[in-house]
Amino acid sequence: MSHGHRHTTGMTRRELLQVGYSGLVGMGLPALLANQAQAAETTARRARSVILIFLTGAPSQLDMFDLKPDAPESVRGTFRPIATRAVGVQICEHLPRLAARADKFAIVRSMTHSLPSHEHATHMVLSGIDTMPPGSTHMASRHDWPCYASGLNYVRPRRDGFPSGVMLPTYLNNGYGFSGQNAGFLGARHDPWQVREDPNGPNFRVENLNLPVGLSIRDLDNRRRLLAQVDQQRAGLDRARAVGDYTSQQQQAFSMLTTSEIGRAFAIDREPAAVRDRYGRHMFGQSLLLARRLVEAGVPIVQANMGTMNNWDTHNSNFTQLKDRLLPPLDQGVAALLDDLETRGLLDETLIVMVGEFGRTPQLGGNVGTPSYVPDGRDHWAGVFFAVFAGAGVRGGQVIGSSDRIAAYPAASPYYPSNLGATIYRVLGVDPRTAIADRLNRPMHLNEGEVIAPLFSGATN
Repeated sequence: MSHGHRHTTGMTRRELLQVGYSGLVGMGLPALLANQAQAAETTARRARSVILIFLTGAPSQLDMFDLKPDAPESVRGTFRPIATRAVGVQICEHLPRLAARADKFAIVRSMTHSLPSHEHATHMVLSGIDTMPPGSTHMASRHDWPCYASGLNYVRPRRDGFPSGVMLPTYLNNGYGFSGQNAGFLGARHDPWQVREDPNGPNFRVENLNLPVGLSIRDLDNRRRLLAQVDQQRAGLDRARAVGDYTSQQQQAFSMLTTSEIGRAFAIDREPAAVRDRYGRHMFGQSLLLARRLVEAGVPIVQANMGTMNNWDTHNSNFTQLKDRLLPPLDQGVAALLDDLETRGLLDETLIVMVGEFGRTPQLGGNVGTPSYVPDGRDHWAGVFFAVFAGAGVRGGQVIGSSDRIAAYPAASPYYPSNLGATIYRVLGVDPRTAIADRLNRPMHLNEGEVIAPLFSGATN
């Protein structure tokens, strides 16, 4: 797909000519760029929910959605591209179901940032920032930037017992939690709900949503009143923010326990066996099915981590792992999700985003001369990676942006985590420039990016 020649400004020749002519009438480049941003904001459709499919560990752009068949073998590897339902768009041969549905999604091939570290990159991608906030490290803390569900909850807090966000089926940690999974400096009262169990497990149940055996709703109400009395006595002793956060979490837990809709959404065993089979009887598929059940019930943001921590970190046996372990269940699960949402009339009001924290090295074996070099693997690479979008007004069947001849860096239209975040917030009806304050009451914007406009306009770039 041709995107036109782009200059160092990132604009096409036609856009530059427009700047020239508009300059005669006093418009100029700044005004044109402002108009483009405004157009993106008006074309992005308001959606009820977002399903963020997070490929934790960072998948290879070269071996999934940005193959380079004409590159040297040491770059292109062993996978071959196949045609898709979208004219001129090719993806990996081991994603046949997604290839058959390529008219439903758009591929951004020019995502980029500068930190090829799992912890830092996860923080950036899951919260929509391009630089680390002051005080944050590689470990989760209350200095971190809030994840999308937390940002949404801060702007539009829920009062109905439903969480603003659910993360499943695992909490990403390496002996310490990864940043980007909670509310960070906004405080624990805005944290999303964390599910740490495999929905494919035979005895899957979310403990906090099931009353202990022998405990009735009346018993629970009695405990709530007793707890309120204790909290009232304690209030005069300690009014620290942490206490307020803890009390808020208690109230949310009580609300969720007694809200039947959310409990029913988690009861995945009530789903027809044929539907569960279509998604696949594995963690990937059942997590995506549970995500569909949650957004259908009214949860606005669901993040489904495709595997446990760093699951896609293919430092060795890259092609074997992708072919045998990773791509088949992903292909099955995501294809089923697209079909299911469309059948139920939910695709137009649900934005699907599939992304990892970065990409993999163009050169097979990784960074030669480093301890991580393995001949049949790919190392960390933040220079360029992919993101896939569907639903909520996204124009499917298109490729946005491009990488260079070896998929090392963007060749046109680079997009950053902040652009990803702005797109998610705008689709949910949240102004990315919403004013927030950190724990020291310093003012800042929720997000500093611009919407990825071609997703909704379909304009080539």
